[in-house]
Amino acid sequence: MITTQRMLLGVGLLGVAACGADPQRVPSGLQADRFDNAEWSEPVNLGPLINSSALDGNAGLSPDGLTLYFVSARPGGLGDNDIWMSHRQCVPCDWETAVNLGAPINSAAIEGAPTVSDNGQMLFFFSTRPGGFGSADIYVSHRISTGADGDVWGDPVNLGPDVNSAGAENGSYYVREGGEPNAVLYFNRTPTGTNLEIYRVSLSNDGEPLGPAVIVPELNSPAADQKVAVRTDGHELLVSTNRDGRFGNFDIWSFTRQGIHDPWSAPVHLAAPINTPNIDSQPTLSRDGGTLIFTSNRAGGYGAQDLWMSTRRPSPQ
Repeated sequence: MITTQRMLLGVGLLGVAACGADPQRVPSGLQADRFDNAEWSEPVNLGPLINSSALDGNAGLSPDGLTLYFVSARPGGLGDNDIWMSHRQCVPCDWETAVNLGAPINSAAIEGAPTVSDNGQMLFFFSTRPGGFGSADIYVSHRISTGADGDVWGDPVNLGPDVNSAGAENGSYYVREGGEPNAVLYFNRTPTGTNLEIYRVSLSNDGEPLGPAVIVPELNSPAADQKVAVRTDGHELLVSTNRDGRFGNFDIWSFTRQGIHDPWSAPVHLAAPINTPNIDSQPTLSRDGGTLIFTSNRAGGYGAQDLWMSTRRPSPQ
């Protein structure tokens, strides 16, 4: 599986609020049809302060939308792929120069799929560092402090055997669906001899699994189902997959549901301009569902794989 993850990085690799908003406040009252008939805008490259001539992808947004965490193989890291971050002063503002998160988040191994809790105090990601249960495991780090010199993160803690296995776990995505008391972590797993499959596990407020992870059968296919992003109301989920019906190598598909305890619908393939004959994958959503950031090797980028952004407005009610 790690070979697959690195190949994807190599060939191609959240309430957004106004400035100064409380990052712990999450939009409420979202409806299942909030974005019915809403179209995604033409994707915009996030520019040379985010993207590089190396591989850039696998992003996650902070709850206030003012910090972008992502994975890059650019020089200046500690290992093969590291987690980097960039700030901006307000949602319409430009992203600032990206910085490496450093140790203990990054190591000489591969780190990826950063995703932040709704209070901004926990960072989940996967790593191939020694000491795990398999070739790649998911970890959580708690924020110790935030200051002018940057954030200080605690030592990563392995999420244990309820999440990690003898196979590989990747593609982590944290969400608290529809105001539920417990958050959910979606991720992919590669059991021996099979393709990537999507699982989920409920988490405590301290980021501890509340039981064994379970497969989400309606999200999976015989192909590789790589990475999900879920709207905070729990009514929409995006997944990158190379299942039949795609335009290119990996494309982004959408699932919906009427209630957060209902099964997900049949998948709908996102049309252009989101999907192209190139790789379009690893989606992340802002908490309000109006901003999509994903990775693509389409024309117009700075390297083999860049981060791109698209937006949409809620449908008129």
